[in-house]
Amino acid sequence: MDLAIVVLAAGQGKRMHSDTPKVLQRLAGRALLAHVLDAARELAPQRIVVVYGHGGDRVRAAFPDTGLTWVEQRERLGTGHALMQALPEVPQGAQVLVLSGDVPLISVDTLQRLLKAGAEGELALLTSELGDARGYGRVVRDGNGRIARIAEEKDATPAEREIREWYTGFLTAPRARLESWLARIGNRNAQGEYYLTDVIGLAAGDGLDVASARAADLDEVQGVNSRGELARLERALQRGNATRLLEAGVTLADPERIDVRGSLACGRDVSIDVNCVFEGEVTLGNRVRIGPNCVIKNMSIADDSEVHAFTLMEDAAVGARCRIGPYARLRPGARLEEAVHIGNFVEVKASRFAAGSKANHLAYIGDSEVGARVNVGAGTITCNYDGASKHRTVIEDDCFIGSNATLVAPVKIAQGSYIGAGSTISKDTPPGQLTLARARQVSVEGWKPPKKEKR
Repeated sequence: MDLAIVVLAAGQGKRMHSDTPKVLQRLAGRALLAHVLDAARELAPQRIVVVYGHGGDRVRAAFPDTGLTWVEQRERLGTGHALMQALPEVPQGAQVLVLSGDVPLISVDTLQRLLKAGAEGELALLTSELGDARGYGRVVRDGNGRIARIAEEKDATPAEREIREWYTGFLTAPRARLESWLARIGNRNAQGEYYLTDVIGLAAGDGLDVASARAADLDEVQGVNSRGELARLERALQRGNATRLLEAGVTLADPERIDVRGSLACGRDVSIDVNCVFEGEVTLGNRVRIGPNCVIKNMSIADDSEVHAFTLMEDAAVGARCRIGPYARLRPGARLEEAVHIGNFVEVKASRFAAGSKANHLAYIGDSEVGARVNVGAGTITCNYDGASKHRTVIEDDCFIGSNATLVAPVKIAQGSYIGAGSTISKDTPPGQLTLARARQVSVEGWKPPKKEKR
């Protein structure tokens, strides 16, 4: 039987106190709904239907994937009503798996166990157990232990509220069965809504043996309804990331102080200090060392390189045996070959440094090609923008750029050139020569500083 997945993502999230739709709130740098869709896609369904409502245009715009089918729940009349809107888009004969767009840590393994339980019967639920299940629908079982119905918190009796097994919001059933049950549910309850949970009682009333699977990890079935819950799940996710890194042999100075907001692949003997943030796709080679408080996004850093504290790097590449920082910035398009040093308060953008070159202090190198074994002095800048267009600077091999040099692009500093400190270079230089471009120094005899008038 083909699988169709329906993701319920129409909620507003009033307790978030935010103008951002709940399913677009960020967890590990990505929308809650993105995490759920990742799990859904791993199951390789025939179709994924997303039911959206609050902030609909923004939700759809955040996921331009043409592989999704979108259904709007114009009136939000409950979870049962939401699934009713989705079923016309579900292929006939499909097995339906219902997911929640605000439960981001659900694992594929757990969903596969739920689907296996559903394959053995007509309806299967994913349940969990809490010491305190307040706020959740309780799983009511009969005297033989079979699931009889779900009692929502606001409609439950005092005895039912003592039940610790609760329904997580995930279920699976054949499309035809769901359509039949949904046609029979009503909204005579405390919230005046059409509860999806009512289908469980109808199924049991039809004599079906409702199956269940138990979530192994409580965090994976926790929904997000408040900032506090979002923060708690963020730590749970990051703690899991840290555990996987440690198991892979990465040294973490403090597993509680690392944030991976994407993918982080590490070689052998990698060391990461505290408060580092990794975004997008990051690859660290063997023996790479990352100092504290660094932000690294969409980067590859080759073997034996070291990144010192408070360095920001994005969409760049670092070769082997490089030394970066502290307080350095690599902007998009920066490419460093072997043994390059980029020091404190140096910014590199859309530029390539060949092997062995150095810019150790207080420099800006943009839109440049820097050759091998070049020394860029403190205070050097490339003037690459004329107010309308960007221009390139070429510094060939074995050049020495003196402190506080200004290189006005387009310009080429020929191989072996020396640029005197404080020079403004706007013309190409000859190879192997010292080039100076300074105003003549003058001392004025008899000059006296101005004096303030007495009041």
